Amino acid sequence: VEKYRPQALSELVSHRDILSTVQRFISEDRLPHLLLYGPPGTGKTSTILACARQLYREREFGSMVLELNASDDRGIDIVRGPILSFASTRTIFKKGFKLVILDEADAMTQDAQNALRRVIEKFTENTRFCLICNYLSKIIPALQSRCTRFRFGPLTPELMVPRLQHVIQEEGVDVTEDGMKALVTLSSGDMRRALNILQSTSMAFGKVTEENVYTCTGHPLKSDIANILDWMLNQDFSTAYRKIMELKTLKGLALQDILTEIHLFVHRVDFPPSIRIQLLIKLADIEYRLAAGTSEKIQLSSLIAAFQITRDLVVAEA
Repeated sequence: VEKYRPQALSELVSHRDILSTVQRFISEDRLPHLLLYGPPGTGKTSTILACARQLYREREFGSMVLELNASDDRGIDIVRGPILSFASTRTIFKKGFKLVILDEADAMTQDAQNALRRVIEKFTENTRFCLICNYLSKIIPALQSRCTRFRFGPLTPELMVPRLQHVIQEEGVDVTEDGMKALVTLSSGDMRRALNILQSTSMAFGKVTEENVYTCTGHPLKSDIANILDWMLNQDFSTAYRKIMELKTLKGLALQDILTEIHLFVHRVDFPPSIRIQLLIKLADIEYRLAAGTSEKIQLSSLIAAFQITRDLVVAEA
């Protein structure tokens, strides 16, 4: 992941509109305070680091950029101490501003965020702040209004595939067509996750196929889910229970994952609307109970029961 982290703004694959705006800010030397938010693996940190590389030369990097992550201490004392002293000092002989990058800013306490708002305002002259977070709601409104906000959405498959192919070529990994599809599906718009899955699968199996990707991430295979659904709807209760238990034990599947996948199938199978609604309510209940930490065996029985009742209802209606 770090090896292929984009180094320049031109290398970033997505969010063209955001990048062109930021590029214009930099070229006109009017960079505002930034607030980048969105799910992980969508290029927030890469964007600001690429900006910093464009703004400063290699050797001024240390003196001009202060990067703090959630893992570093960023309590109120740090905001009032090091951050304040970094922001308040001018750089001699060099024009331009310093850059403070606060990664994962949503992990900062309310007090620290409150202390920060004055600092941001006071030293706008010579320092720019860039806050990066996953959840906008965890940043206090006072800070949001002082920054220009950019939302980084999940990446679309069209953008991810070329980048993945580039990495695959460089690394010489053997990837099949369906393997690529599985990578994109499972990572759900998170580039970092896609690369991690690719790496672990190719190390574990040598060849990246759909089956290997699913096995490596511990996700139930499409064929397994189809089988489970088939057993629940067409076998009697005890047979279905036994077969699903065997499959679960054999493949080490979590009921939570099975449930999520089956939910997608329920929308595809052609049930009468009233019956489908009943079934979905039951699935929701089972998911809630699983989240509360109940016995998987009992919930599995409950899942099969829900489907068997549905089956009987469908037969009765027919």
